[in-house]
Amino acid sequence: MLKRERAFEGYFAIDRLTLQYRHFGGGWSEAVVREVFERGDAVGVLPYDPVDDALILIEQYRAGCTRDPDSPWMLEVVAGIVEDGEEDDSVLRREASEEAGCEIGRVVPVASYYPSAGACSEHVRLFCGEVLSDGAGHVHGLDDEHEDILVHRLSREEVLGLLESGAINNGHTLIALQWFALHGDRLRQRWLQDA
Repeated sequence: MLKRERAFEGYFAIDRLTLQYRHFGGGWSEAVVREVFERGDAVGVLPYDPVDDALILIEQYRAGCTRDPDSPWMLEVVAGIVEDGEEDDSVLRREASEEAGCEIGRVVPVASYYPSAGACSEHVRLFCGEVLSDGAGHVHGLDDEHEDILVHRLSREEVLGLLESGAINNGHTLIALQWFALHGDRLRQRWLQDA
């Protein structure tokens, strides 16, 4: 990177990068200017109750989806921004409590990825967490963050039906539920056996 400067600072930030990179065929590119959305890293958790074979999803308004022809309200996994010095485990437990009234027990990793690396620096780490208690049917969230989050407790069949029908339309939740579709049976057997 040749230069980094802050182009915008608000709820989020945008940096303007001047950079060069090596070409696959050898040599260097010309100086290229790119703006990068600085979102911060995020952690998400798919709360799962192996006893009832049920998942917790939250529903909330998303400003980036106001152009969606159906609705800007989304069913999602629980997620939050990682603050400086925070560990992923403490973030997922804090967010599960704040957003879904969930107490999380055991946790397994699901995926680690960049959701939009061409324009955003965000790195997401997803987990599946064992539900010990939840706030299904209630509204949660922090007033000072303007959160108004409805908590849903859905059976595995209901959730996988939503996935199959295309009703899940955000990346974090798609990735977590696709993982769960592949690994949910084994995870349930293991958690029930180890209980």
